[in-house]
Amino acid sequence: MAQAIVSLMDAPAKTASLNAFSALKKGSPAPFWLFQGVCGAWGIDHSRARLDLITVSENATFVLDIDGKHEGVVRVSQPGYVGGPEAVASEIAWLNALHEIDGVHLINPVPTTRGTFVTRIHDANGVGWTVISTKFVEGTVLEDLDNPAPYYETIGSWAALFHEQSRQWEPPFGFKRFSWDLSNMVGPSPRWGRWENADLTDTERALCDKALWKAMDVVVKVPRTKQTWGLIHADLRPSNIIKGADGKLTVIDFDDAGYSWYLYDYASSLSFIEHESYAPQLAKAWVRGYQKVAGDFNEEQLAVMSALSMIRRLQMLGWTTNHRADALPDGMAEQEAPGSVMCAKRYLDDPMWLLE
Repeated sequence: MAQAIVSLMDAPAKTASLNAFSALKKGSPAPFWLFQGVCGAWGIDHSRARLDLITVSENATFVLDIDGKHEGVVRVSQPGYVGGPEAVASEIAWLNALHEIDGVHLINPVPTTRGTFVTRIHDANGVGWTVISTKFVEGTVLEDLDNPAPYYETIGSWAALFHEQSRQWEPPFGFKRFSWDLSNMVGPSPRWGRWENADLTDTERALCDKALWKAMDVVVKVPRTKQTWGLIHADLRPSNIIKGADGKLTVIDFDDAGYSWYLYDYASSLSFIEHESYAPQLAKAWVRGYQKVAGDFNEEQLAVMSALSMIRRLQMLGWTTNHRADALPDGMAEQEAPGSVMCAKRYLDDPMWLLE
């Protein structure tokens, strides 16, 4: 029997946001309350440690140094974010289960001195923040390589392996993860922000809206069955895969893991770059990798993947409207609005343009 998720909701979450870290830049030391709390929770000697900011996105992430060496990555979630501590504990439960897949390499969560993988650390105002730590992975993020294309077959094949596991896995009692349905992606109150608030002309906004409705008309007709809908990584792309010096790839960041159409993992693999000239090469490599594990796609599945990619593009355009530009590589945030217009035009002309 699967082990139950232990509730960490020992008190109601107080209102707070990641604006608490807005004054920090990459490399800035963590606030003392966080540094002290991390050292206490993981049994670390203060005098030997440093905790410096990596980035602020959906969460604030920090690199943990001990004796001058990178040892871990600490992730801090705002109170109540996507379900609070129980949802984060559920994320770790699935991550640990995925470690059983042969040939796939994943980050390793580090338990606290209490034996739990999730803890709550209170700031100076008494607000409790959900915190986890994972072992530091040496290497280069695929997004930082000149050409990530050679790795897209692997990304596609690993997505297929994740999906196979998800269809068979029995979540533990109390398992809690959110859903990536259309309302959470591009609805009136989406999880990451409204794409309509991006810097677009009225004509451009109308064009994107037309493409969105065309894509949604495809997706809403897909039944939610064991074969089409389940627990997915939802952000399996080059920014979340690290290549080690030995060539080994490691998947990181399961923060977005939730329930959605399995083929949404195809769409998420191309996040922010669908407009680039090399995107079709990546898309077709992903498909080749996936099909090596799961068999060939039919025309209907390819149409659904393409529709989800159009939806994801506008979802992430919405993301740029309320996130820091430095959460993306230099210059990428500025390309999202014009790039989205280009993708909308291409989708309206030929829905499967990325795969041809």
